[in-house]
Amino acid sequence: MTNNPHSVAYAALLDERRRELRALMVQTLPYRRPFVWEVGCGHGHFLTAYARAHPDKWCVGVDIAGERIERALRKRDRAKLANLHFIRTEAGLFLECLSHESLLSELFVLFPDPWPKLRHHKHRIMQPTFLTTVATRAAKDCRLYFRTDYEPYFNDTSAVIDRHARWRRVEETWPFEYKTVFQSRASAHRSLIARLQP
Repeated sequence: MTNNPHSVAYAALLDERRRELRALMVQTLPYRRPFVWEVGCGHGHFLTAYARAHPDKWCVGVDIAGERIERALRKRDRAKLANLHFIRTEAGLFLECLSHESLLSELFVLFPDPWPKLRHHKHRIMQPTFLTTVATRAAKDCRLYFRTDYEPYFNDTSAVIDRHARWRRVEETWPFEYKTVFQSRASAHRSLIARLQP
């Protein structure tokens, strides 16, 4: 029985993408230095402002859309921020290719796609498996910052975190306010902060 040529080609393409991503991340992420990660960074508005306000922190944003990353990189270059990087990739692949020497200090998930239909909930980023993987790549006392304008997604994410062994919600002040494009369009939003447990 022969392998499906499309499956073989896709597997080879994915392997090449992993190699390219690992090489890029070696160049981008400082050795043994915790970094701030934004998943779904869009055009980079939030993380550019955050990196400008926190020059001592290394910041990395990822998004799957090439056009968004291109615009984010132009923002970074105009601002001349050496502590800020944007990478086109999917969050799961980023974590898979992340060196064990690089640890997350903070994770921002701001206004992710809520996938409101029940049959699409499996596509949501805030899943137990994602939180478990993040926990294995996070520095001690890592903070996760989540914000959404979709109340059911906030409730579901709260429940996922409350059931997770490695994360606990904490009552802390939101660390940095900057109105994103999605936030400016929202009539209201909810936020939560979770801390990594030992």
